[in-house]
Amino acid sequence: MARTTSPCATCALSTPQLDRLGLDAQEVDYVVALAGNPNTGKSTVFNNLTGLRQHTGNWPGKTIARAEGAFAYRGARYRIVDLPGTYSLLSATPDEEVARDFILFGKPAVTIVVADATRLERNLNLLLQVLHITDRAVLCVNFLDEAEAHGLVLDLGGLSTELGIPVVGAAARQGRGIPELLEAVADVAEGRVECRPLRPRFEIPGLDHAIAELLPLLDHAYPGVSHADWVAMRLLEGDEEMATAVRDGHLGELRADHVATEAGGHE
Repeated sequence: MARTTSPCATCALSTPQLDRLGLDAQEVDYVVALAGNPNTGKSTVFNNLTGLRQHTGNWPGKTIARAEGAFAYRGARYRIVDLPGTYSLLSATPDEEVARDFILFGKPAVTIVVADATRLERNLNLLLQVLHITDRAVLCVNFLDEAEAHGLVLDLGGLSTELGIPVVGAAARQGRGIPELLEAVADVAEGRVECRPLRPRFEIPGLDHAIAELLPLLDHAYPGVSHADWVAMRLLEGDEEMATAVRDGHLGELRADHVATEAGGHE
């Protein structure tokens, strides 16, 4: 079982390197995406890092709420974007489309995936999809206190080894694990830790050949598009949203929108 320590010893307030900047997200060094299933405590993590308690605003062109804030840690400034809670990145809903597009085209320096320690297996579905489109991720296993109360034993070190990314245990409502999360995010953002994410391969005859044929076509139509191999996979799987984005030029608009967001523009 993960080691239990006093919440006061690990709370964010005892981390002098953390400076909560609220909405002051200008001139940042790194952009961080915050993803996770609904009801995993994602907003609590966001509030711990930014000092915000309420936030308003919508994603451009959508009615989906957008939460964004900032913090500074060890001399670097971070803008953190709280993505809509979602179970998948397959764009079956507007929330999933927003989350997927930001991770794909916003090019966050780090993507934090928040998971519920009491429902970890179910939450890993989203994480594995995230790891297919980014090499820079941290898993925050939240509600560790509830897992321990139910006698659940979590080998976070072993999970980190298997997934190839940093894994941090947390009880965000008490501030527990926030210092460790900050350290992991900074290590990945600044290149001290190199992620080698687990990416299960699909043993489908002819798949690799089909992707290889699509890649030069995508590169010709959308030079420099991020994660072209993942876009090709979605097209081959019949993702109508992605197919429409490719046909009508929206894929290029998505890339342009999110590159602008990465550079510092925000609503």
